Amino acid sequence: MAASVMWKELTAPELVAKAKAGALVVLPVASMEQHGPHLAVGVDTVLCETVCQRAAEALAAEMPIVVAPTLWCGMAEHHMTRGGTFTFDIPTYRTVLLSFLKSIERHGFKRVFIVNGHGGNISALTAFLPDFMRETGLTVRVTTYFELAQPGMPAILEDQERVRHACEGETSMMMAVAPDLVRLDKLPEAVGPARQTPMPLQVMRYRNYGDLTPSGVVGDARRASADKGRRLIDVCRDFLADAIRDPETWKG
Repeated sequence: MAASVMWKELTAPELVAKAKAGALVVLPVASMEQHGPHLAVGVDTVLCETVCQRAAEALAAEMPIVVAPTLWCGMAEHHMTRGGTFTFDIPTYRTVLLSFLKSIERHGFKRVFIVNGHGGNISALTAFLPDFMRETGLTVRVTTYFELAQPGMPAILEDQERVRHACEGETSMMMAVAPDLVRLDKLPEAVGPARQTPMPLQVMRYRNYGDLTPSGVVGDARRASADKGRRLIDVCRDFLADAIRDPETWKG
């Protein structure tokens, strides 16, 4: 039986050995937030960890790799008005992430790929990246898995070209990997605006989801299916694995 790629399932000596072997650490970061009337609040955490685990398993025969415990809280102030949500403020999020990275570094690992599963984290992670590189000796890369895999999504989705929120895409993936966390009887209510209202790049505006969508959904979950979800998860796994193995990812 192959050894697990999941940090939480390995012993301390096994992790020491992983570090000595030069293992890449994949660090999933996500959120705990409202996902409409039909999805459990752990969607981003469940999906991000699933994609990271499957990508790591796909790569395990090629390279030493381990998936760190998922940071399940992120930047989710825009969901707080709808209930069920946890959020960090910016200084706390930076401090927690840096503490994770320094812990990983102290165990002898050299490379970390932060894989994000929540749109609200993107700006913060982009801003933090220079600090992480300066304040640790790690080589750090960051991606958002559903943005990375977006080119493979239009052929699967019917009503949208990318993941939105509690939508056809996220609902389908949850049907595939955690069906017990989908309230099928609530699907008729799981519809919202087709997309977030675009704003001119020169003008920034904060909007919470209570103002944006009455249902908490952006998109239409009524089109969701487990078959679409399985295909989407496979696409996300493959794009992430390709990015990890690509030498260009690690240059500079």
